[in-house]
Amino acid sequence: MTSVSPRTPREVLELYPAHDGTLPGMLQSRARVDPARPFLCFDKKVISYGDTEKAVERLAQTLAERGIGKSDRVAVMALNSDKFVFLFFALARLGAILVPVNPTLSVDEAAYILRHAQIVAAFCDQSALQIAQKACAEENRRVWITDIAALMDLPEAPAVKMPDDVQPDDTCIILYTSGTTGFPKGVMHSQRNFVLAGEAFVERMHLEPEDRLFMVLPLYHMNAFFYSLGGALATGASLLIAPKFSASKFWRQAAEGGATQVNLLAAVGNILVRRPRSEYTPEHCIRKVYGAPITRETDAAFRTDFGISVLIEGYGMTEIPGACNNPFQGPQKLGSMGKPARHPDHSMPFADMCVLDEKGNPLPAGQTGELAVRTPIIMQGYYRDPEQTANAFRGDWFLTGDLGYRDADGYYYFVARKKDIIRRRGENISGAELDRVIAGHPDVSEVAAIAVPSDLGEDDILVALLPRPGAVCDIHTIAVWCAERLAPMKRPRYYVVVDSLPKTPSERIAKFKLKQDATLLARAVDVEHTHVGRI
Repeated sequence: MTSVSPRTPREVLELYPAHDGTLPGMLQSRARVDPARPFLCFDKKVISYGDTEKAVERLAQTLAERGIGKSDRVAVMALNSDKFVFLFFALARLGAILVPVNPTLSVDEAAYILRHAQIVAAFCDQSALQIAQKACAEENRRVWITDIAALMDLPEAPAVKMPDDVQPDDTCIILYTSGTTGFPKGVMHSQRNFVLAGEAFVERMHLEPEDRLFMVLPLYHMNAFFYSLGGALATGASLLIAPKFSASKFWRQAAEGGATQVNLLAAVGNILVRRPRSEYTPEHCIRKVYGAPITRETDAAFRTDFGISVLIEGYGMTEIPGACNNPFQGPQKLGSMGKPARHPDHSMPFADMCVLDEKGNPLPAGQTGELAVRTPIIMQGYYRDPEQTANAFRGDWFLTGDLGYRDADGYYYFVARKKDIIRRRGENISGAELDRVIAGHPDVSEVAAIAVPSDLGEDDILVALLPRPGAVCDIHTIAVWCAERLAPMKRPRYYVVVDSLPKTPSERIAKFKLKQDATLLARAVDVEHTHVGRI
């Protein structure tokens, strides 16, 4: 539980000695104050800050003896674990770079990332070993591929000289993001970015050393790394590591681990809201949730049914972690991404945002345009892709590719992805808006609205529907639902029920993959032709 007399976020950071802005420096700073304080909690093991530092140093020695050094890329294809965290810090200790990869990728999907990243080693779960081996089979150089479960059983290396030139601006992680088209892009972040993001998360969630952050999102996702792991380390708090999100086990795991804070994606929050209340454990200690977007349904259920009083909504991307958020101490506006993020040291210049028109000119409050962000926690670029890197910036402003607007109070709102716009009968329609409306139907678990060719030119609208477990998506009732809630021009023409929806590595629906599936339209019901749902 959090302390009775909470400290300010700046006071929390000041509990620890100043560090050099690197991961090893921040870990050492926290371990020196209280080496016995629990840091990582995984699989009924509790590992202190002091023991984490020792394990990281031993592992770094072993990796160095194997020839891994500064700027080398090392992949991890595994579920969340303490070993995953040890590897991240050990690589940072050497100035090497972690490349987290979704362990459920196909051979072809993994091959592109592993080859593009030019990895020298890969640590994998048993289930992903064969995928990594096949993905690297055509490499002209040897790649060390091994089971991550045996990581700490590797023969202890003889003493080797450890580097003393690790710098805050050294790249420490490359996160591959699918974007909307083409091949995944490798987003590079420095050690300084990780440190700053963790410190900013202390400000965002008013964390205390007594907090226990529950990490259910995957460590191949920016959120888990920069917010949960980074926030716990910056605070000197504990991190409860779940191998992966389990809806049926979530509340019991939270209660047994004493979790006080958790980060959730929208899909995860929606799943929990719609799960049977028999799975809910009222003895849990979670008091703070960070996630986005937070719908009225999610907000009401978490406050009323789950007893969680603090829900903070924000906005970030793999390229710009933690760009903005609703202020912890308010006022908070449901449905808003909030205001530009701040560091616990409020005198430090930090995030800034603006809304641009198509020519790059700033727009006034109330007008929709492209969101642009300027922040110290910004990617170093896309790995081996200078053209895409250059296209992502206008000066020192990062162009998000998202449409949004700012209200008169300086709060920002997301409208849609620029490339998630459907052009129909001369009007721009937000696919995200359609997703949000249709996802409100009680029988729908997930939905994706996409543009398909229209006989009249421009676009028609197709929605792919994934039913809730145990439910049946009746197209007639869902079409009526849409007709009652959407203007005629926004109502989908085609509906198709699917068994699954393709996902990006960050677990967002990959609409670009849906658009490539020619069978969807052939299988869909044309409600204009059948007159279904007209009211």
